[in-house]
Amino acid sequence: MANTYTQLYVQFIFSVQGRENLIRETFRDELEKVMCGIINNHKCKAYAIYCNPDHTHIFVSMHPTIAPSKLMEQVKSGSSNWLNAKKYIRGKFSWQAGYGGFTYSKSHIDKVVKYVLNQPEHHKKQSFREEYLLLLEKFGIEYDSKYLFEWYD
Repeated sequence: MANTYTQLYVQFIFSVQGRENLIRETFRDELEKVMCGIINNHKCKAYAIYCNPDHTHIFVSMHPTIAPSKLMEQVKSGSSNWLNAKKYIRGKFSWQAGYGGFTYSKSHIDKVVKYVLNQPEHHKKQSFREEYLLLLEKFGIEYDSKYLFEWYD
């Protein structure tokens, strides 16, 4: 029987519902570990993750047995459930619908890891909206602005 061999590196970006700054430093590291656990449980590997107060970047290598949409469903629902159970946030926490997924070659791993881990410095110079729109343009992704994240910049 033939085996399946892949090399799939994806940066996922998704936002807090209402773009509120709900992810605090006091629990950010713990939340990132929960997300990495979910990723690992699906045979994927997290190379870098950073939860900004209002959005998250995750850079992973995908396993061929799970679709990107399924992985994001699991990461977002699992982390929302965890945050709600911990009661770190007043009220009900949820992520906005949708996500951005951007693929990279193996030669870009170091650059993307540094980019994800350098999010606090990066966002001193560029808003999330500017960052996301530039990524869509860079990757040649056509989009309808009415279906993008809610923006409150």
